[in-house]
Amino acid sequence: MNQQAQQLLDIAREAGDAILEVYHQDFSVTDKDDKSPLTEADLASHRVIAQRLGELDAEIPILSEEGAGIPYATRRQWQDYWLIDPLDGTREFVKRNGEFTVNIARIQGGRPVLGVVHVPVSGVSYIGKHGEGAWKVAADGEAMAIVVQAKRQPSVRVAGSRSHAGDSLKRFLDRLGDHEIVSMGSSLKLCLVAEGAADIYPRLGPTSEWDTAAAQAVVEAAGGAVTDTDLRPLRYNTKESLLNPHFLVFGDRGEDWGRYL
Repeated sequence: MNQQAQQLLDIAREAGDAILEVYHQDFSVTDKDDKSPLTEADLASHRVIAQRLGELDAEIPILSEEGAGIPYATRRQWQDYWLIDPLDGTREFVKRNGEFTVNIARIQGGRPVLGVVHVPVSGVSYIGKHGEGAWKVAADGEAMAIVVQAKRQPSVRVAGSRSHAGDSLKRFLDRLGDHEIVSMGSSLKLCLVAEGAADIYPRLGPTSEWDTAAAQAVVEAAGGAVTDTDLRPLRYNTKESLLNPHFLVFGDRGEDWGRYL
Protein backbone atom coordinates (compact mmCIF):
# COMPACT_ATOMS: atom_id res chain seq x y z
CA MET A 1 0.00 0.00 0.00
CA ASN A 2 1.18 3.50 -0.73
CA GLN A 3 1.38 6.33 1.77
CA GLN A 4 -2.05 7.76 1.01
CA ALA A 5 -3.72 4.40 1.51
CA GLN A 6 -1.92 3.97 4.83
CA GLN A 7 -2.99 7.45 5.94
CA LEU A 8 -6.59 6.64 5.08
CA LEU A 9 -6.38 3.39 7.03
CA ASP A 10 -5.02 5.24 10.08
CA ILE A 11 -7.92 7.71 9.93
CA ALA A 12 -10.50 4.93 9.61
CA ARG A 13 -9.01 3.13 12.61
CA GLU A 14 -9.08 6.29 14.68
CA ALA A 15 -12.74 6.81 13.75
CA GLY A 16 -13.40 3.16 14.62
CA ASP A 17 -11.94 3.70 18.07
CA ALA A 18 -14.30 6.64 18.58
CA ILE A 19 -17.22 4.41 17.57
CA LEU A 20 -16.18 1.67 19.99
CA GLU A 21 -16.12 4.11 22.90
CA VAL A 22 -19.86 4.58 22.34
CA TYR A 23 -20.51 0.94 21.41
CA HIS A 24 -19.30 -0.33 24.78
CA GLN A 25 -21.59 2.02 26.73
CA ASP A 26 -25.31 2.58 26.96
CA PHE A 27 -26.26 4.88 24.07
CA SER A 28 -29.38 6.55 22.79
CA VAL A 29 -30.79 6.27 19.27
CA THR A 30 -32.68 9.02 17.45
CA ASP A 31 -34.35 8.99 14.05
CA LYS A 32 -33.26 11.25 11.19
CA ASP A 33 -35.77 12.79 8.80
CA ASP A 34 -35.69 9.66 6.63
CA LYS A 35 -36.38 7.49 9.72
CA SER A 36 -32.90 5.96 9.64
CA PRO A 37 -31.22 5.66 13.05
CA LEU A 38 -28.56 8.04 14.35
CA THR A 39 -26.30 7.59 17.36
CA GLU A 40 -23.53 9.58 19.00
CA ALA A 41 -21.11 7.10 17.42
CA ASP A 42 -22.08 8.31 13.91
CA LEU A 43 -21.32 11.88 14.93
CA ALA A 44 -18.11 11.06 16.80
CA SER A 45 -16.74 9.18 13.81
CA HIS A 46 -17.76 12.00 11.45
CA ARG A 47 -15.87 14.56 13.55
CA VAL A 48 -12.70 12.47 13.59
CA ILE A 49 -12.72 11.82 9.85
CA ALA A 50 -13.58 15.38 8.84
CA GLN A 51 -10.82 16.81 11.02
CA ARG A 52 -8.15 14.34 9.91
CA LEU A 53 -8.98 14.60 6.21
CA GLY A 54 -8.87 18.37 6.53
CA GLU A 55 -5.40 18.08 8.02
CA LEU A 56 -4.28 15.96 5.06
CA ASP A 57 -5.46 18.49 2.47
CA ALA A 58 -7.86 21.29 3.36
CA GLU A 59 -8.53 22.00 -0.33
CA ILE A 60 -10.33 18.71 -0.99
CA PRO A 61 -14.05 18.96 -0.11
CA ILE A 62 -15.80 16.35 2.02
CA LEU A 63 -19.26 14.89 1.54
CA SER A 64 -20.45 12.86 4.53
CA GLU A 65 -23.72 11.20 5.45
CA GLU A 66 -23.68 13.35 8.58
CA GLY A 67 -23.04 16.52 6.58
CA ALA A 68 -24.91 15.90 3.34
CA GLY A 69 -26.78 19.20 3.07
CA ILE A 70 -24.51 20.56 0.35
CA PRO A 71 -26.45 21.86 -2.69
CA TYR A 72 -25.88 20.08 -5.97
CA ALA A 73 -25.07 23.44 -7.54
CA THR A 74 -21.99 23.46 -5.30
CA ARG A 75 -20.90 19.84 -5.37
CA ARG A 76 -21.45 19.40 -9.11
CA GLN A 77 -18.26 21.45 -9.49
CA TRP A 78 -16.28 18.87 -7.54
CA GLN A 79 -14.07 16.66 -9.67
CA ASP A 80 -12.08 15.47 -6.65
CA TYR A 81 -13.59 14.98 -3.19
CA TRP A 82 -13.89 12.67 -0.20
CA LEU A 83 -17.11 10.68 0.23
CA ILE A 84 -17.56 9.15 3.67
CA ASP A 85 -20.01 7.15 5.72
CA PRO A 86 -18.78 7.56 9.30
CA LEU A 87 -20.81 4.55 10.47
CA ASP A 88 -22.25 2.30 7.80
CA GLY A 89 -24.69 -0.17 9.30
CA THR A 90 -26.11 1.83 12.18
CA ARG A 91 -28.87 -0.77 12.50
CA GLU A 92 -26.19 -3.43 12.97
CA PHE A 93 -24.49 -1.16 15.51
CA VAL A 94 -27.75 -0.84 17.47
CA LYS A 95 -28.18 -4.63 17.35
CA ARG A 96 -24.57 -4.96 18.60
CA ASN A 97 -23.72 -7.68 16.08
CA GLY A 98 -20.41 -6.12 15.02
CA GLU A 99 -21.27 -5.90 11.32
CA PHE A 100 -20.81 -2.17 10.85
CA THR A 101 -18.02 -0.24 9.18
CA VAL A 102 -16.27 3.05 8.62
CA ASN A 103 -16.24 3.94 4.91
CA ILE A 104 -13.91 6.53 3.36
CA ALA A 105 -13.57 6.98 -0.43
CA ARG A 106 -11.73 9.34 -2.74
CA ILE A 107 -13.86 10.23 -5.76
CA GLN A 108 -12.28 11.60 -8.93
CA GLY A 109 -14.29 12.28 -12.05
CA GLY A 110 -17.29 10.47 -10.60
CA ARG A 111 -15.33 7.29 -9.93
CA PRO A 112 -14.08 5.89 -6.58
CA VAL A 113 -10.31 5.58 -7.01
CA LEU A 114 -9.33 4.87 -3.42
CA GLY A 115 -11.36 3.39 -0.61
CA VAL A 116 -11.04 1.94 2.87
CA VAL A 117 -13.69 -0.07 4.70
CA HIS A 118 -12.81 -0.60 8.37
CA VAL A 119 -14.58 -2.95 10.79
CA PRO A 120 -14.14 -1.48 14.29
CA VAL A 121 -15.14 -4.58 16.28
CA SER A 122 -12.76 -7.01 14.54
CA GLY A 123 -10.11 -4.49 13.57
CA VAL A 124 -10.10 -5.86 10.01
CA SER A 125 -9.93 -3.41 7.11
CA TYR A 126 -10.29 -3.58 3.33
CA ILE A 127 -8.42 -1.20 1.06
CA GLY A 128 -8.57 -0.73 -2.69
CA LYS A 129 -6.69 1.66 -4.97
CA HIS A 130 -7.37 1.97 -8.68
CA GLY A 131 -4.51 0.55 -10.73
CA GLU A 132 -2.65 -0.84 -7.72
CA GLY A 133 -4.78 -3.57 -6.12
CA ALA A 134 -6.81 -4.45 -3.07
CA TRP A 135 -5.85 -5.73 0.36
CA LYS A 136 -7.41 -7.16 3.49
CA VAL A 137 -5.59 -5.86 6.55
CA ALA A 138 -5.76 -7.77 9.82
CA ALA A 139 -6.04 -6.05 13.20
CA ASP A 140 -2.29 -6.54 13.72
CA GLY A 141 -1.56 -4.68 10.48
CA GLU A 142 -0.66 -7.66 8.32
CA ALA A 143 -1.92 -7.00 4.79
CA MET A 144 -2.92 -9.69 2.30
CA ALA A 145 -3.70 -9.02 -1.36
CA ILE A 146 -7.25 -10.02 -2.33
CA VAL A 147 -8.93 -10.75 -5.67
CA VAL A 148 -12.49 -11.63 -6.66
CA GLN A 149 -13.63 -15.11 -7.64
CA ALA A 150 -13.30 -14.74 -11.40
CA LYS A 151 -15.51 -17.77 -12.14
CA ARG A 152 -18.83 -18.17 -10.35
CA GLN A 153 -19.34 -21.27 -8.25
CA PRO A 154 -21.85 -23.94 -9.41
CA SER A 155 -23.91 -23.11 -6.32
CA VAL A 156 -23.76 -19.33 -6.49
CA ARG A 157 -22.74 -17.66 -3.22
CA VAL A 158 -25.00 -14.64 -2.80
CA ALA A 159 -24.12 -11.93 -0.29
CA GLY A 160 -27.29 -10.81 1.46
CA SER A 161 -28.35 -8.40 4.17
CA ARG A 162 -29.48 -9.22 7.68
CA SER A 163 -31.56 -6.02 7.75
CA HIS A 164 -32.91 -5.69 4.20
CA ALA A 165 -34.79 -8.12 1.98
CA GLY A 166 -37.66 -7.80 -0.46
CA ASP A 167 -39.68 -9.33 -3.26
CA SER A 168 -37.26 -8.16 -5.97
CA LEU A 169 -34.40 -10.05 -4.35
CA LYS A 170 -36.56 -13.15 -3.91
CA ARG A 171 -37.42 -13.12 -7.63
CA PHE A 172 -33.74 -12.70 -8.52
CA LEU A 173 -32.81 -15.69 -6.38
CA ASP A 174 -35.59 -17.81 -7.88
CA ARG A 175 -34.25 -17.14 -11.38
CA LEU A 176 -30.66 -17.67 -10.28
CA GLY A 177 -31.28 -21.30 -9.39
CA ASP A 178 -28.90 -23.21 -7.12
CA HIS A 179 -27.40 -20.79 -4.61
CA GLU A 180 -26.48 -20.22 -1.00
CA ILE A 181 -26.89 -17.04 1.02
CA VAL A 182 -23.92 -15.50 2.79
CA SER A 183 -25.61 -13.15 5.23
CA MET A 184 -23.79 -10.00 6.25
CA GLY A 185 -24.52 -6.39 7.21
CA SER A 186 -23.35 -3.00 5.90
CA SER A 187 -20.78 -2.57 3.11
CA LEU A 188 -19.13 -5.82 4.17
CA LYS A 189 -21.34 -7.53 1.59
CA LEU A 190 -19.36 -5.85 -1.19
CA CYS A 191 -16.12 -6.80 0.55
CA LEU A 192 -17.19 -10.46 0.55
CA VAL A 193 -17.26 -10.27 -3.25
CA ALA A 194 -13.92 -8.44 -3.30
CA GLU A 195 -12.15 -11.17 -1.34
CA GLY A 196 -13.77 -14.02 -3.29
CA ALA A 197 -16.02 -15.20 -0.44
CA ALA A 198 -19.19 -14.43 -2.45
CA ASP A 199 -19.96 -14.48 -6.17
CA ILE A 200 -22.55 -11.72 -6.29
CA TYR A 201 -24.31 -9.16 -4.17
CA PRO A 202 -27.59 -7.96 -5.75
CA ARG A 203 -28.83 -4.79 -4.08
CA LEU A 204 -32.38 -4.25 -5.27
CA GLY A 205 -33.37 -1.67 -2.70
CA PRO A 206 -32.45 1.88 -1.69
CA THR A 207 -28.91 2.93 -0.77
CA SER A 208 -27.02 6.21 -0.81
CA GLU A 209 -23.74 7.04 -2.49
CA TRP A 210 -21.77 7.05 0.78
CA ASP A 211 -22.94 3.48 1.44
CA THR A 212 -21.10 2.04 -1.57
CA ALA A 213 -18.22 4.25 -2.72
CA ALA A 214 -15.40 2.95 -0.51
CA ALA A 215 -16.33 -0.69 -0.99
CA GLN A 216 -16.72 -0.17 -4.74
CA ALA A 217 -13.12 1.03 -4.85
CA VAL A 218 -12.12 -2.21 -3.11
CA VAL A 219 -14.20 -4.44 -5.41
CA GLU A 220 -12.96 -2.82 -8.61
CA ALA A 221 -9.33 -2.85 -7.44
CA ALA A 222 -9.77 -6.58 -6.70
CA GLY A 223 -10.93 -7.19 -10.28
CA GLY A 224 -14.70 -7.12 -9.80
CA ALA A 225 -17.49 -4.82 -10.90
CA VAL A 226 -20.21 -2.71 -9.29
CA THR A 227 -22.88 -1.84 -11.85
CA ASP A 228 -26.44 -0.67 -12.19
CA THR A 229 -29.03 -3.12 -13.48
CA ASP A 230 -28.04 -2.24 -17.06
CA LEU A 231 -24.51 -3.37 -16.15
CA ARG A 232 -23.07 0.14 -16.35
CA PRO A 233 -20.48 1.03 -13.66
CA LEU A 234 -21.92 2.88 -10.67
CA ARG A 235 -20.87 6.54 -10.75
CA TYR A 236 -21.02 9.36 -8.22
CA ASN A 237 -22.11 12.98 -7.93
CA THR A 238 -23.81 12.97 -11.32
CA LYS A 239 -27.24 14.18 -10.17
CA GLU A 240 -29.00 16.12 -7.44
CA SER A 241 -30.18 13.02 -5.58
CA LEU A 242 -27.57 11.10 -3.62
CA LEU A 243 -29.54 7.86 -3.89
CA ASN A 244 -27.99 5.00 -5.83
CA PRO A 245 -29.88 3.03 -8.45
CA HIS A 246 -30.36 -0.68 -7.77
CA PHE A 247 -27.04 -2.39 -8.40
CA LEU A 248 -25.09 -5.62 -8.74
CA VAL A 249 -21.65 -6.48 -7.34
CA PHE A 250 -19.88 -9.45 -8.91
CA GLY A 251 -16.54 -11.04 -9.69
CA ASP A 252 -17.31 -13.13 -12.76
CA ARG A 253 -17.40 -10.64 -15.64
CA GLY A 254 -18.14 -13.39 -18.14
CA GLU A 255 -21.54 -14.13 -16.59
CA ASP A 256 -24.60 -12.17 -17.78
CA TRP A 257 -25.95 -11.42 -14.33
CA GLY A 258 -28.56 -9.10 -15.79
CA ARG A 259 -30.53 -12.06 -17.13
CA TYR A 260 -31.59 -12.97 -13.60
CA LEU A 261 -33.26 -9.63 -12.95
